[in-house]
Amino acid sequence: MRLATAEINISALRYNLARVKEMAPSSKVMAVLKANAYGHGLVKIAQCLSDADAFAVARIDEALALRAGGLTKPIILLEGFFDPSDLPILLANNFETVVHDESQLAAIEQSNLDMPISVWLKIDTGMHRLGVEPAQFDGFYRRLKQCANVKPAVNLMTHFPCADDINNNFTQRQIDLFSSIVSGTQEALCLANSAGVIGWPDAHFDWVRSGLMLYGVSPMLGQVGTAHQLQPVMRLKTRVIAIKQVVEGDRVGYGGRWQCPKRTTLAVVAMGYGDGYPRHAKQGTPVVIKGQRYGIVGSVSMDMISVDIGYNEAHIQVGDEVEMWGPSLPVEEVAECAGTIPYELLCNVTPRVSYEYCSE
Repeated sequence: MRLATAEINISALRYNLARVKEMAPSSKVMAVLKANAYGHGLVKIAQCLSDADAFAVARIDEALALRAGGLTKPIILLEGFFDPSDLPILLANNFETVVHDESQLAAIEQSNLDMPISVWLKIDTGMHRLGVEPAQFDGFYRRLKQCANVKPAVNLMTHFPCADDINNNFTQRQIDLFSSIVSGTQEALCLANSAGVIGWPDAHFDWVRSGLMLYGVSPMLGQVGTAHQLQPVMRLKTRVIAIKQVVEGDRVGYGGRWQCPKRTTLAVVAMGYGDGYPRHAKQGTPVVIKGQRYGIVGSVSMDMISVDIGYNEAHIQVGDEVEMWGPSLPVEEVAECAGTIPYELLCNVTPRVSYEYCSE
């Protein structure tokens, strides 16, 4: 019997990519695959996204894994490179790099490359994480345009920290600032992440970077993917491995943190923080068994979770399937119950979880 399993719906993945294109019809799509494609399987997911115009990852090892998997599309390193010795690797594998500080620019200028590389210049319009300051833009841009190691087209980008909140006008201020900074150029522009795609159509420009929404999850505050006609790609599931009767006053799980208020039945399911399920999920966090929701009780253990299925629930048996999140239970809802964000839950799925790729 296969227990903890992440069922990956390829049809839903492709449908979500089509939704991105529908929302931003005049933009090329950069499919963001960092962190093992948000926990969905880096190479396999890339192989199923043939309609994407490019892939984006955080680090060189992710990009190399894509090339080793036979992927030939453009690959952009969102954090750029970290050492001058990385530049020949970029060139040999046709990787494109973000440049966001002086040390990177100087390394490119001083390198002896056989051919020029493609560069995306990142401008900090308010995230204050990576990117050149607006006052530095002209100098960086001029040096990149003059550098023989850089291809003539220098793409320009920025990043939104607050686009998930459509009531926060900071994103519009970023769009306006970015537009004013780059107004004298004719380069390709990339501003919108998933939240930008959904909430800020004025930010679509030439490229959009779709990450979370590709996997059917909403990047917007207080919303789920179905609100944007997205389909969840991951269904995290397991099985009931034991049925346990408890009575009033019994304490359940490590620390005895949950005390049974009345006689009931527990289903013990094979899932825990060792599989990536959030340890701090609160009492009552739902799971789905046979189409019905039930709440977890007690502490989430490394390998098991107890679920209160009610007294005399004989229709639930050992071996029954349990959906921890998926089409019947949005991962956004589970994340809220655990005091975290869906990004973290998806990325935290551990290697001992089996993966099944299917099309429906």
